[in-house]
Amino acid sequence: MRDFFKGFRMFGQGLGILLRSPRLLLIGALPALLTTLLLIGGVVALAFWIDDLSLLLTPFADDWSPGWQTTIRVAVGVAMFGVALAIAMIGFTAITLAVGGPFYEHIAEKVEDDLGGVPGAVDLSWGRLLVLGLKDGLALVLRSLMFTIPLLIAGFIPVVGQTVVPVLLALVTAWFLALELIAVPFYRRGMGLKQRRPLLRRHRALALGLGLPVSLLCLIPFAALIVMPVGFVGGVLVAREVLAADAADQLHRAA
Repeated sequence: MRDFFKGFRMFGQGLGILLRSPRLLLIGALPALLTTLLLIGGVVALAFWIDDLSLLLTPFADDWSPGWQTTIRVAVGVAMFGVALAIAMIGFTAITLAVGGPFYEHIAEKVEDDLGGVPGAVDLSWGRLLVLGLKDGLALVLRSLMFTIPLLIAGFIPVVGQTVVPVLLALVTAWFLALELIAVPFYRRGMGLKQRRPLLRRHRALALGLGLPVSLLCLIPFAALIVMPVGFVGGVLVAREVLAADAADQLHRAA
């Protein structure tokens, strides 16, 4: 729990850093604005068609009593909408960071310079950041489906599907979101998804402490315009914490 609250505090520290530099907040909000408009359109369309999709997925309930029929179809609708939101959240971060690569690299550089800099930082072009962001983002979205699809199926279970499943879904979303939020600081050090995933796994509670408030707050319409830049700066702080801990472990083992 200590690491979880540390990750949560780093999210708060990210807010403090951006409030002291509104220009960075504006820079970080621009890519989020474009992605928000695109994904809100998709979520609204899903909400509009959710009843029809629930009926399509539950033909086996056509002969059930009205009470059980309504229960199972509401459960399916809730689970389907929750999984769609989780995928949209992870995809949102991937698209935002990919499209806004130069913006977020600039923010990361400014924040890390104030914290002591990054010796030998890799200078990445926008094209390279776009390719890395889309490649890693797609890998994370596909990997997240390994968890969200079983949760979608579990959403059919009465009671459990409306209580336990949403909690697990929130934690899964927070984990994959945190992997996205720390991406750019790792790219600046010449490290990709293969390096950051095992490092962050050793500090899972720290990652959840960052990713959970970001994922929950982004459910508020247009809150992502502020939350995403704040979460990204928090991700810079978490990345530095994780990398510093790994360097200390390596020194300890060498000694």
